[in-house]
Amino acid sequence: LVDALLKKGVNVTALFGPEHGIRGTAAAGKKVGDSTDPATGLPVYSLYGKTTKPSPDMLSGVDVLLFDIQDIGARYYTYAGTMAFAMEAAAQNGKSFVVLDRPNPVNGADVEGPVLDMGFRSLVGMFPVPTRHGLTMGELAKMIIGEGWIDDTRLSLEVVEMEGWKRSMWYDGTGLPWIPPSPNMKTLATATVYPGTCLIEATNLSEGR
Repeated sequence: LVDALLKKGVNVTALFGPEHGIRGTAAAGKKVGDSTDPATGLPVYSLYGKTTKPSPDMLSGVDVLLFDIQDIGARYYTYAGTMAFAMEAAAQNGKSFVVLDRPNPVNGADVEGPVLDMGFRSLVGMFPVPTRHGLTMGELAKMIIGEGWIDDTRLSLEVVEMEGWKRSMWYDGTGLPWIPPSPNMKTLATATVYPGTCLIEATNLSEGR
């Protein structure tokens, strides 16, 4: 994304990395430190290390926060929480927030599982949505604002919608290549069973990865 933006002449001043790092290669749960992007020389601020929320200093040279991360359609995945904290920071620091929407890989029509018990709220699952929520990240961003799920909802939010996506589509129906959004999410088949198999992570059993 950063290469494409720079090629288009966009003034990119900073990068922000979620869990798994800016390139999606860090192991699950591994804390990631701040760094410098070797290709561009831009600062990379980790949102899965010392902090999960951009600070005013991190945003000092930023006018617009652009969010473009592939989610996997399950409530328990940290990217949605990272997006929410970034939205909150943007609102509190007078920055605009733009979401480049991407497909829900396990389709946007099927909704399954219980709604989160908010007593167990964490970065892994922050919002009272079902296990398999059927939303895109852009739709979830709008819902976060509409439902008042962050501390400051006075946010200038823009969602750049997809062209050609239908709610019934699974990812393999989009014609887009599957690029693993995290190291263990190697295939669409993994994303398909993840809403069920992830529950085993709370036990002493192996998922069989």
